[in-house]
Formats: sequence, C-alpha cells, structure tokens
Amino acid sequence: MRLDAAQDRPQIEEIPVITVWPSIGAFSLGRWVGRMCSVRAGIGGFFTLGKLLAVATIPVSFLLYFWRLAPRAARRYSLTSRRIVIRRGLAGADGRSIGLLDFDSIQVRILPGQEFLRSGDLVFRSAGQDLFLLTGVPNPETFRQACLKAQMALAGVAKVLDRQAEAAARSPAAGNSA
Repeated sequence: MRLDAAQDRPQIEEIPVITVWPSIGAFSLGRWVGRMCSVRAGIGGFFTLGKLLAVATIPVSFLLYFWRLAPRAARRYSLTSRRIVIRRGLAGADGRSIGLLDFDSIQVRILPGQEFLRSGDLVFRSAGQDLFLLTGVPNPETFRQACLKAQMALAGVAKVLDRQAEAAARSPAAGNSA
C-alpha cells in the first residue's frame, strides 16, 4: 500500500515569530498628524512649524494611541512560522490571514503622513494582484524582511519534507510490511 506524500509529511508547527502593533499611521487622523508634524517651514533648521504642530497635536496623538489599544478596536499583526495573521481584540482572536507560501512579493506603500511616523502599509501580492494588506506597520521594511525570511525558511523546509516523503515512497521497504 502506497501512502500519499502529503499524508506522510509531518505538519510544520505554527509558532509565533514576531508581533507588531500598528502605529497611529494606520488611521487617517494619524496620517494627518504626521503630515502636520512634517512641515519644514520655519527659522533655521531647528525651529519649524512642524515641531510646533507636533506639540499642538499631542492630545490627538494620545487619543489615537490609546484608541488602538481599546478592547474592540485593538489589532496586531503576527508573523508565525506558517502565516501572517491579523489578531483582533485584547485576547488576540485570529482574523484574516495569508499563508507564507501564498504570495510572491511584498510591497511597502508609504502614504502621506506615514513617513514622519516611520510607518507604512504592506501589500502582499501574487501574480500582480493585491491579496492582503497590513496598514500602519511601524518600520515596515523591517517587518517586510522578516516576512520574506520566514517565507524562504518555510519553503526550504517544505522542499526538504517533500523530498523525504518521495524517497520514503520509492524505497522498497515502504510498500512492504513483513
């Protein structure tokens, strides 16, 4: 009796790799704060209108910061050994997700206002189509690189496991039980 290679192959355990909370740049009001704070007009290089507006918008920034932690609004982005998942609520219930082998590229899109906040949106693409979006990711290039490295690692492990399953299926002892 020959076993299917997919049944022979052990499942790759899902373990968390990294979790990031979206910045206030995920909200349109947060991006507005970022645009206001990035105004460079002023006297010399130190005294700028943007720095004055940064101080003036502190209440709005605090409101947005704590709103993203509210029990019903809270969300975070988790990279695991098998997928990228949006976790919702304080308990971290799984929301939408994308498998690490389901996309072929990740594009960083920085909307106006996000540059000041050092955040951006990550767009997961396959065959030129947008599949999945993470908004307001802090340090988006770092998270993008982590996702790509996890994808390469999973693809390598899957390839090795497939080869082992094929070799086991071809071996003479695999089909015969004494």
